[in-house]
Amino acid sequence: MPCLIAAPCSGSGKTLLTLSLAALARQRGLRLQPFKVGPDYLDPQLLSQVSGLPCRNLDPILCGEAWVRRCFHWHGSRADLALVEGVMGLFDGRGPGSEGSSAAVAALLDLPVVLVVEASRQAGSLAALVRGFRDHGPPPVRLAGVVLNRVNSARHRQLLAEALEAIAVPLLGVLPSDPALDWPERHLGLLPPQEQADLPERQQAWAALAERHLDLEQLWPLLAPAAPASGPGHGDPIDWLLGSHSPSRSGHHRMGSGTGMASGSGMLSGPLPVAVAQDAAFHFRYPEADELLRGCGLDPRPWSPLADEPLPPGTRAVLLPGGYPELHAAPLAAAGRSLAALRQAARTGLPIAAECGGLLLLGETLGDPEGRTHPMAGVLPFSARRGALSLGYREALAGSDGLLVRRGESFRGHEFHRWQLQTVTDGGGLWQLEGWGSPRRSEGWTTPTLHASWLHLHWAGCPRIPSRLAAAAASAAVAPARSLPSHRVLPDGGDRQSAGA
Repeated sequence: MPCLIAAPCSGSGKTLLTLSLAALARQRGLRLQPFKVGPDYLDPQLLSQVSGLPCRNLDPILCGEAWVRRCFHWHGSRADLALVEGVMGLFDGRGPGSEGSSAAVAALLDLPVVLVVEASRQAGSLAALVRGFRDHGPPPVRLAGVVLNRVNSARHRQLLAEALEAIAVPLLGVLPSDPALDWPERHLGLLPPQEQADLPERQQAWAALAERHLDLEQLWPLLAPAAPASGPGHGDPIDWLLGSHSPSRSGHHRMGSGTGMASGSGMLSGPLPVAVAQDAAFHFRYPEADELLRGCGLDPRPWSPLADEPLPPGTRAVLLPGGYPELHAAPLAAAGRSLAALRQAARTGLPIAAECGGLLLLGETLGDPEGRTHPMAGVLPFSARRGALSLGYREALAGSDGLLVRRGESFRGHEFHRWQLQTVTDGGGLWQLEGWGSPRRSEGWTTPTLHASWLHLHWAGCPRIPSRLAAAAASAAVAPARSLPSHRVLPDGGDRQSAGA
C-alpha cells in the first residue's frame, strides 16, 4: 500500500519530496502513479509531467468517497509504484474542520502518512509538533515517519533525530536547503511545467536529491502499488461512473464512442468533435474530463485561442476550462479569429461551457496584472480585473434550467480566483453559491446553449454534466468552417444571468 505525503502546513516541502521520489522512480524505469488530494490543478500537472502518468485528484468533497476509492485502487494498482501528495496541512479541510483533508483521505484509504516538516528553526520542539500531528485525530493518523526539510548541518540533524527518537517516530530523510530545488510560483500556485524550460535538469536534480538524502530502504516500500479492488464491478471507474448513472436514475444518456448517435436531424456517425481550449492560458482540467467526454460519445480536440486558431472542423460544442487568461490578456485580445469564432458560436447556438478562466474569455474586457484592459469575445456583459481572493468549496443550488443544470439541482464545486467581475449589466443567476466564510450569492450565466461560471466542478462528482453536453452537441448545428465578420452578440434564448462576484 502506498503512503500519503503530508505536512503541518503549505510550503513545508511535501511537493519537493513527492517530485523527488517520482523523478527517481522514472529514472529507474518504473511507472509511478501519482495522486493529489483536493481540488488542485498545478501540482498534478507537474507530477504528471515528472512521473509520465496522469496524476489523479482524490477529493471526497467534490467526487464522493465511492469514486475516490475506485479511482485510487484502479489506477494505483496498475503501475509499479504509487504515492499520494496531500493538500495544505494534514488536518486542513473544508472550513475549520478536517472534512476532505489529507488526514481524512488517508483514513478513508487506510494509508500510512509520511510527514514533511520544515525544520530550519527547530530543535527539541520538533517532538511536540510531530506528536501533536500523530495523535491529534479524528480522523486517526498512522504515521510512518518524518522527512525533515531545510536542515543544513550535521549538528542540527543530530538534534532533530534525537527529538524524533524520543517519541519513537522514524526519521526517513533530511533534505538540505537549496533555492535551486524550489519550483517557481505565481498568484494561484506553482508555475505550470510547460513554462519551465529546465524541467529535465530539475528532474535529474530531484532524483539525485532522493538518492543522497532520503532513507530509501525505509521509504521505497511505502511506494508499493495499491491493492486491486476486489469483488464484481470494480473495473474502470469511468465505466462504473457512466453505468451507475443510467437515464432512469439521473437523466444520463451514454453514447458509445464510434457508434451512431440519434439527434434531431437523424443519425450521426462517430464521436462528435468538441473544441477544448488548451494552451498556456487555459489548462486547468482534470484528466477525467476528457475520459468522460469520450465515454459520452464526444471527441475532445485541442484548440488554442492564444495561437488565434479557428475552431476545429465540425465542432459541435466548445469547452473553456480555467487557467491564466489574465496573464495573456494582450495576445488573447489580438486573437481576432478565435474571438470571432466564439462570438459566432454563441450567436448560432453552439453549446459553450466555461468555468473560471474560461468565463473571463467570454466577457467584454479583461484587465491584466498591470491594470491595462483588453477586449475579449464580448459574449457576456461584464468586465474583469484583479480583486480580492475568492477561495474555497462551494455548495451550488441551480436556479433555472440551462445547458448543463436543471432548476433545483445541487452541486459541489470549488472556487479559486483573484480576478473579479465588474460592471455586470445583466441580472439573475445560474445558481446560488455559498460556502464557509462566503455568504450566499447569485452567480453565473445559463441559457439552453451556454453555461458560464466561476465554479470549478469535477465531473466525476456530477457525470450528468458531460452527458448533457453530449446531448446538446448531438442536437447542435456544425460550426461553419470560417468565422463570420467580427461583431459582438449575446447568446440567444433562455435567461441571461449574472455572474456577480
